[in-house]
Amino acid sequence: QVQLAESGGGLVQAGGSLRLSCAASGRTFSMNDVGWFRQAPGKEREFVAAVRWNGGVAPYADSVKGRFTISRDNAKNAVYLQMNSLKPEDTAVYYCAAKRGGRRASLGPGDFDSWGQGTQVTVSS
Repeated sequence: QVQLAESGGGLVQAGGSLRLSCAASGRTFSMNDVGWFRQAPGKEREFVAAVRWNGGVAPYADSVKGRFTISRDNAKNAVYLQMNSLKPEDTAVYYCAAKRGGRRASLGPGDFDSWGQGTQVTVSS
């Protein structure tokens, strides 16, 4: 398993942008699929985006498609989520998560082994 730590959350007005970072420890990070999830109050944790161990990007959640971009930098043991054109409904705690790549193709919350502590994103209208 890897240890993960998110950063970059904050308060932003609708239409603004934020860039979330997920810093990982562990020599095997490059062999992991990494996903971003979010959880709003009273709602279940939902998938946002994921990048495979080989650099392939999984389809984005419909709600963020065209606005969010996931990327990874294995040299820095990091994954990023660029969020543009933010909406109030994007308000949530955002988590990054990792699982060993090349195994399960599914990307549900239960498929991931390692989780960060989360970072709050609040979008005001």
